[in-house]
Amino acid sequence: MKIHKLHFEVISSLGRRIRVTKGYWNKIIETKHGIMKGREDLVKETLVNPNQIRRSRKDSNVYLHYKRVNGKYNCVVAKHLNGEGFIITTYITDRIKAGEAYETN
Repeated sequence: MKIHKLHFEVISSLGRRIRVTKGYWNKIIETKHGIMKGREDLVKETLVNPNQIRRSRKDSNVYLHYKRVNGKYNCVVAKHLNGEGFIITTYITDRIKAGEAYETN
């Protein structure tokens, strides 16, 4: 049985426990979005205190959390499943993607 070491976990502004394992975080920063290396605090802040949240049009259990940073947005994509959640990916973007507006601060 493979044990997945927790990298970090926060309670999001939606009241869900959102986590990411060390192995999956490494996959994000090594193969998907290297710019996010060392930006765990930004990811946590985006989940806890986003400027806007959108629900995915393709999967109603997926939420895109946005935080404005230096004229761009940090986006953290998280899936809610069985009362908890996990990070799918995170990246910097110029604009908020289409989807159902869920929550705005």
